[in-house]
Amino acid sequence: MEFEPIPAELDRIGKIIDDAAFKVHTTLGPGLLEKVYQICLAHELEKRGLSVCREVSVDIAYDNIRVADAFRIDLLVNGCVVIETKAEKDHPVFFAQTLTHIRLSGCRLGFLINFHSVLIKDGIRRIAV
Repeated sequence: MEFEPIPAELDRIGKIIDDAAFKVHTTLGPGLLEKVYQICLAHELEKRGLSVCREVSVDIAYDNIRVADAFRIDLLVNGCVVIETKAEKDHPVFFAQTLTHIRLSGCRLGFLINFHSVLIKDGIRRIAV
């Protein structure tokens, strides 16, 4: 299955997200609660002119039923980029969860950012669908 290239505007937002995550991690380091990183990352993104919604509830449809509040997106940036934040030892299910959130939200781009990493470059995964 082939996808259209990610639009330039989404790439621009992605670069801002990378930069903001580096800023937060450089300032705070690893070892805090996920919620702290979420709040600080949202603040950094807003300072850079992006719109950020936290803990966005998403409904899904399945076999002619609607499942309300099926999952929550940690951060939704400009209504089009999903960010899943973590602050614990990496686990393969984190990637699967983030990919599912991106796909079911109808977005094309997302990030899994694990602030538990010693080097944040090792904790950021860009996921395009």
